[in-house]
Amino acid sequence: MSSTVYFADAHSRSHEESKLVKVAHLCEALNLKKIIKKKDLTAIKLHFGEYGNDTHLNPTLVRQVVDKVTEAGGKPFLTDSTTLYSGTRHNAVDHLNTAYAHGFVPSVVHAPVILADGLYGENDVPVRINCKHFKEVYIAKEIRRAPAMIVLSHFKGHEMAGFGGAIKNLAMGGASVRGKRDQHGTHVTISEQDCVGCAKCVRVCPQHALSMHNKKSSVNIEKCIGCFECITVCPQKAISIDWATEMEPFVERLTEYAYGVVKGRAKNICYINFVLNVTPDCDCVPWSDMPMIPDIGILASTDPVALDQACFDLITKSAGGGKDLFSERWPHTRGQVQLAYGEAIGLGSRAYELKKL
Repeated sequence: MSSTVYFADAHSRSHEESKLVKVAHLCEALNLKKIIKKKDLTAIKLHFGEYGNDTHLNPTLVRQVVDKVTEAGGKPFLTDSTTLYSGTRHNAVDHLNTAYAHGFVPSVVHAPVILADGLYGENDVPVRINCKHFKEVYIAKEIRRAPAMIVLSHFKGHEMAGFGGAIKNLAMGGASVRGKRDQHGTHVTISEQDCVGCAKCVRVCPQHALSMHNKKSSVNIEKCIGCFECITVCPQKAISIDWATEMEPFVERLTEYAYGVVKGRAKNICYINFVLNVTPDCDCVPWSDMPMIPDIGILASTDPVALDQACFDLITKSAGGGKDLFSERWPHTRGQVQLAYGEAIGLGSRAYELKKL
């Protein structure tokens, strides 16, 4: 059975066609009053961006969603969870300061920011899912407890997941620290021949699993939690995992966590994807590369699989020749496993009907 995906393209030639108006229209199409009960504390799950990244979601667009939730009778708050890797969102205090620096303050977004998993990412609740990789997953407490949720995702590339949309946002962003460790589930290896001894990986490792020996980096696999931040910063690409065997299970684990976030409450969650500034990297990195394609638009659905599939298809069409831009950019990834496996475990349907607003 196909799911409905609403689509507002990126073209604007008047105030009535502005992105602000389009976000409001998408919220109306989703019929938030059916999703949010009166006085529901409503989580608006998004990614505030690592400090230095400038292609994260625009706070003024987020505010339109906040206002529509309020109109529907809900009590909105913005939320995310702490990161597994080091950086400017590794604990609640740094994360809040980063969100504020990027403009996510009540005077702009009309809602408070409440981090979902506590000071150090340890506040979670177990959810039974009985899937292939996990029987139980650990979800950030306030994301799981919120009676209703709207998931706002910047659709873009990702060095490990291939691409990140609603499913990726649910999975990593909805998990506590131990849940994020579950999803990664591996450790890195370092090529001594390729390592140039710059020590960038050593400086970013949150577990101090990397160290320098004879001017080369080495890894203590017992300490490594597989956060992959070292892979992101290594200029020589000397750090890796067993790409051939590890990628598909990694993406399946990620998808199972997305399922754990929504299990038993799918009717009270909806999704909006922003296919704008489609960069090759996640907003987790402290920079923003050039977009891979021109802006496409904003899409919304109550089905995260259908929504991500529609975004992927529009990007592929825009690229011409049926190119999978994400696999071209990150050849080792298996991004479409999110879609196929998500459908297989009941997260949603890959079949959709695109309705242009």
